Amino acid sequence: MNISDLCQILEPTAVIGSTSGPVSGLFYDSRQVRSGGVFFALRGASVDGHRFIGKALEREAGAIVMETPRSLPEGVTGLVVPDTRRAMALAAAAFFGDPTKDMLVVGITGTNGKTTVSYLVESLLRDAGHRPAVLGTVDYRFEGEGLPSSHTTPESVDLMQTIAAFRGRGANALILEVSSHALEQRRVDGVRFDVGVFTNLTPEHLDYHGDLETYFEAKCRLFTGLGAHSPQQAVVNLDDEWGRRLAHMLPSVVGCGQTPRSSVTAENIAISAAGITGLLRTPCGNVALQSPLVGDYNLHNLLCAAGVGVALDMTPATIVAALASAPQVPGRLESIENDRDALVLVDYAHTGDALQNVLTTLRQLHPRRLFCIFGCGGDRDTAKRPVMGEIAAKLADVAILTSDNPRSEDPCAIIRQVESGLRRVHAGPWSLQQVGKAAGRGYVIIEDRREAMRFAVNLLRPGDVLLVAGKGHEDYQIVGDRRLHFDDREELRQALTTVTEGTCDSM
Repeated sequence: MNISDLCQILEPTAVIGSTSGPVSGLFYDSRQVRSGGVFFALRGASVDGHRFIGKALEREAGAIVMETPRSLPEGVTGLVVPDTRRAMALAAAAFFGDPTKDMLVVGITGTNGKTTVSYLVESLLRDAGHRPAVLGTVDYRFEGEGLPSSHTTPESVDLMQTIAAFRGRGANALILEVSSHALEQRRVDGVRFDVGVFTNLTPEHLDYHGDLETYFEAKCRLFTGLGAHSPQQAVVNLDDEWGRRLAHMLPSVVGCGQTPRSSVTAENIAISAAGITGLLRTPCGNVALQSPLVGDYNLHNLLCAAGVGVALDMTPATIVAALASAPQVPGRLESIENDRDALVLVDYAHTGDALQNVLTTLRQLHPRRLFCIFGCGGDRDTAKRPVMGEIAAKLADVAILTSDNPRSEDPCAIIRQVESGLRRVHAGPWSLQQVGKAAGRGYVIIEDRREAMRFAVNLLRPGDVLLVAGKGHEDYQIVGDRRLHFDDREELRQALTTVTEGTCDSM
């Protein structure tokens, strides 16, 4: 790519300097700039990339893409554009050979369910003969080989480079979890979507978006804001009120859910600890449905995935076979083996809606006693903290409030905010000694997450259910500016093998 090519792609409102010369790479971090590279001065929520143009020039950037014009040294090209983020996305697509041009691309957005739906759709596409790559919350993977996931949807340069690498290895399909941040920040503007999926919308990321309406508008960009790159077909959960709003905005949708308007629905549903069974109804025919997934919310995930199959003209038999054989999703109601005759689960539920869905599902299993370990992350939406506390108090027999990823906040301050929701239901916390003797429902506070798990494991008896919520597949804990290795699944296995005698009276 030459700078002249970049000019044709970006159509800048002003050009400073010469448009000749090659482009060695695209960069949004001034510390990574190489000689002859193009630096994009991105405006962030707290940092303005225009402040780092000087640093990029020190590293011999050949061109600067910016929104606010400034003088540049001789030999450096300046391109002035209305939106540097969109410019970077379009430039990245071209620089890496427009890798999604000849791929089947499914984009999945929504507050909850994206990851589970991505695993289900991956199974669908594989069974239909495609070779899908997946970029999402858990990892970026292709045919058994994965890379750690830095973001649900990475910055456009990293996104296109990763897609191009998977394309070079033979991937002919792509499943992309699309976050609201990515849509708002134009990270996917260079991706050519074939199918878009909307799972649901519940309060989350309001610290960034401000309110639900703005959050919804960001999600809608996948379907209405990408121009020629917008999905040709939309699969929408019509059981969600925001999904119904989106459906009214689109010319046609594959509607999923239990509402009468849904073209992909299910009947005679039975949900148990063994999974979900029923009759899947589609415009192409009806067929028996069976899945090891558990819970009403996973029925919605299954129907959304089935909707993708319908949008891609797959047979109902192919759809249900793929849904039945989809692998366990890491950190989504992931079961931890134990010899206590108890059900021990790890789940990513970190919003009020997700926690309510999971706990409601587990209550339907009629456990002897339901324990829930949970917390809230720091430097994130504070409004959800008391909401999650109240939900845990209402649905768990014993809620164990602990630390999550406190980040730069004081863990005790976060816990106090969450506890205000618990106190809407309970007068106050039990002491640790009371838990074994107290009747009814209550809560305790154990700030140390590892100790919280050891305490809960000590209490387990046959027929109990223990849910550890919030971190799911994550293998780290962020405390201050430190990223420490911490995996709920590892910690539970360790606790289950080392704790042999309860410290509390038998319940």
